[in-house]
Amino acid sequence: MSEPRTSYREPTVAIIGAGFGGLGMAMTLKRAGFDNFTVFERAADLGGVWRENTYPGAACDVPSPLYSYSFAPNRAWPRRYSQQPDILAYLRRVATEHGILDRVRFGTEVTGAEFDEDTRRWRVETAQGDTFEVDVLIPAVGQLSRPAMPDIPGAASFEGAAFHSATWNHDVDLAGKRIAVIGTGASAIQFVPQIQPTAGHLTVFQRSAPYVIPKADRAYTRWHHRLYRALPLTQLAGRLGTWTIGEFLTMALTSVQPLGKLVEGLFRLQLRRQVPDKRLRAKLVPDYPIGCKRLLFSNEWFPALAQSNVDVVTDRITEITPRGVRTAQGEHEVDVIIYGTGFKATEFLAPMRIRGLDGHELSKDWAEGAHAYLGISVPNYPNMFLIYGPNTNLGGNSIIYMMEHQARYILQVLRAGMSCVDVKPEVAATFDDEVQRRLASSVWSGCSSWYREANGRVSTNWPGLVWEYHKRTAKPDLSAYQEVV
Repeated sequence: MSEPRTSYREPTVAIIGAGFGGLGMAMTLKRAGFDNFTVFERAADLGGVWRENTYPGAACDVPSPLYSYSFAPNRAWPRRYSQQPDILAYLRRVATEHGILDRVRFGTEVTGAEFDEDTRRWRVETAQGDTFEVDVLIPAVGQLSRPAMPDIPGAASFEGAAFHSATWNHDVDLAGKRIAVIGTGASAIQFVPQIQPTAGHLTVFQRSAPYVIPKADRAYTRWHHRLYRALPLTQLAGRLGTWTIGEFLTMALTSVQPLGKLVEGLFRLQLRRQVPDKRLRAKLVPDYPIGCKRLLFSNEWFPALAQSNVDVVTDRITEITPRGVRTAQGEHEVDVIIYGTGFKATEFLAPMRIRGLDGHELSKDWAEGAHAYLGISVPNYPNMFLIYGPNTNLGGNSIIYMMEHQARYILQVLRAGMSCVDVKPEVAATFDDEVQRRLASSVWSGCSSWYREANGRVSTNWPGLVWEYHKRTAKPDLSAYQEVV
């Protein structure tokens, strides 16, 4: 690698996205004395998924002491597992306290970015027709930002109200209505128990049953809040305990899969206790190894499905008609269709068009699956660093922890004094080979899920413990990079 340049100037930085990742990166830069950055946000407010997902019961499945920035603990969380309004309020408060809001260009959607080899700068293009030139590009758009709609024949013909859970239509009165819910993922298990009591009838169309285990939730009392303020170490201890349990879950999914039997035991015990009907219980038993798809947490899902105004349909949907949903067994007439069908998690950075060195285009380089060194750097895209990039998602811990380490890593690379760096292709290839080899023996390779590409490649998840990622990103190996001159 060439020697760092002696004349160093602070780089200009464009951060794309004002969710947990983008705001965390912005705060990391500002706390370190970097001031020349802009956050581009397509919406009129910050928050990412916690702004968009306003469906009834929307909440986090990671306890709040861990699902928050380590440098900005919240002593006043109302619950152990906080709900969407409280998480969004936390983000707004922290961003305000750190002086980030005036650095966000709201209502500015980035449509693409191109690296200029002559100036060695990125040209960022927006939907509004504006162009910005910066030294460093940091996409932080996440993996769960674009709702996935199933390709079902006749969907456009439905005459009633229809919407995705991530774009909930609060103008639709669901009381007394016949409602079809398509999908049984993380969102559905939260909103179904909320709408079931007032629905006239609820038909849940299940393609595959999820593993759902108890959620150890509780409301925090004034005693908790006083204790956390008086003795902050008590909240830190709770954060550490949750982190440790998350590492245990990760081992159960990757390196010590027999541990998964203990988690499966919790699922079976809860299912038997909460669903007395044997026929319904049989429908709710997954046909794949635990953890292969996302493990879910709820105390209300099974009781809601056991109610008299709920049917669970496992027949394959053949089409949607003007009046309802048709399966091979017949038509189910409904007034409302709610899609709980998740997100386009493997379509990283889409629909933005990113162009790098020598005509490289990211969508083409990632045609067989996204990949990045440490989930952060992609060869031939100098001075582009990803937050929540490929193979950094988790099956059993807090993604905020991962994002913080990515932000600190990027900060250290920027501080290294090189004006324009590109990860070496052979370094990135060796890293990707290791990750894919390890993932091939993980539980995630055993079934079809949003963790995997159509070709079977697992492009979302990290193959090891969070602690390992912490160690590998604690100090950048600058020999992995080359300076673009």
